[in-house]
Amino acid sequence: MSARNSAAAQAAAIRAGARKGPWRRLLVLLGVRTPAMRRADSQAFLWAHGAEGEEVTVRMLEALESRGWGIRHDVRLRGRRFNIDHILVPPCGTAVVVLDTKAWHRGRTTALVGGRVHCGAEDRHTKVQKVAEYALLVDQALKLPGVAVWPLLVVHGSPVAGGQLEARVPGWDGPVYVLSPELLLPRLAGAPKGWDPRRAETVAARVDSVLLPYTEGT
Repeated sequence: MSARNSAAAQAAAIRAGARKGPWRRLLVLLGVRTPAMRRADSQAFLWAHGAEGEEVTVRMLEALESRGWGIRHDVRLRGRRFNIDHILVPPCGTAVVVLDTKAWHRGRTTALVGGRVHCGAEDRHTKVQKVAEYALLVDQALKLPGVAVWPLLVVHGSPVAGGQLEARVPGWDGPVYVLSPELLLPRLAGAPKGWDPRRAETVAARVDSVLLPYTEGT
């Protein structure tokens, strides 16, 4: 399934918004960037960088579809405005993976510092908390007994210390795994074994009933 990359759309919207109006369009034609344009371009760059990471993850996950995995990209829960990068249903039908993609600074290592996830000296633990919150909300919406929901975060660019971190956040019982791209597919391959297409289809159908394609402004 192809992804509509909301991060890329947001980057484009930010750039376009800073150039609205005939006067600004004239400045663009003249090759002039106002301070507001420069600020917007810097912000858009961050969104575009994240979009590239999401696209890499999408391509990686394509290998799982031929193995019976159900995969959804760029979705939101009914009644919620935030987007979830990727939702995965393994062929065993006993789990749902809530996967978030991040693209962080290549020159800084992602590691646990005092129990919190940092990229270099910058505390990024709130990003881990977010994916745990998404997983909790997905679990509550699905209401599927016997189906475990796993929060995962894959980091592109910044090397993850040891390839994998087990982060803890309040309100979530168990670790949130923060992975390097190289360990993402091996980690997913360690999902509960078994092949139950009927059960997996039932779980995927339930996922589709509570999750919608994400659209800006919804």
